[in-house]
Amino acid sequence: MTDKTPIIQSAKARAEEIVPTLTEAQVARIAAYGRARRVQPGEVLVEAGMPTARFFVVTEGQIEIIRLSGATEELIAVYGPGMFAGEVSLLSGRRGLTQIRAGEAGEVIEVDREHLLTLVQTDSELSDILMRAFILRRVELVAHGLGDVAVIGSSHCAGTLRVKEFLTRNGHPYSYIDLDRCPSVAARMKGR
Repeated sequence: MTDKTPIIQSAKARAEEIVPTLTEAQVARIAAYGRARRVQPGEVLVEAGMPTARFFVVTEGQIEIIRLSGATEELIAVYGPGMFAGEVSLLSGRRGLTQIRAGEAGEVIEVDREHLLTLVQTDSELSDILMRAFILRRVELVAHGLGDVAVIGSSHCAGTLRVKEFLTRNGHPYSYIDLDRCPSVAARMKGR
C-alpha cells in the first residue's frame, strides 16, 4: 500500500520547474510524436529497474511515480493533466529508478525514446521545459537518496569513499549507511 502524500515536496517556484504543467498547444505538439493510450487504475506503465524507453504526458486522470523497496512502496509524485513523467535516465536509456503507474482511469500520450529525442532536438521551447524538469527531478532523487543503490561502509575507508564519489559524479542516487555510526548494522554484518 502507498501513502498518498508525495515524498518530494519542494518550494512552490522550484516545484513548478520540477513538475511543470504544459499548455494544450504544447501537449498537442508532443502528441504529434506519440500516440494516445487509455490507462486503468493500477496499470503499470513502466517497471522500476527496466530500461526507460517511453515518455508519458497525462491528458486525463493521474499517474503515480512509485519507489519500490522490498514489499513497501513510496509515493514520489502524482502527475495530472498537462504533466509528464520522466527524468534524465529516459534520455540516456538507463534503467528507471521508479515505477510509473496509473493512479486513476484516464489517458496519456505515450512517446517512445527515439521520438522523444527527436522532439527535444527540434522543439527548443519544449526541450527547455523537459530538460529542466528531467535534471531537477534527478537532483531531487539524489538529494533524497531515492536510488536503487545502498552503500554500506565506513567514512574512513578509501573504497567506500571511491564508491560514493563515483555515484555522485555520475548523478546516481544512493543511500549510505556509515558503519562507524550504526554499530548494530556493523554487528549484523560481522555475524554473516
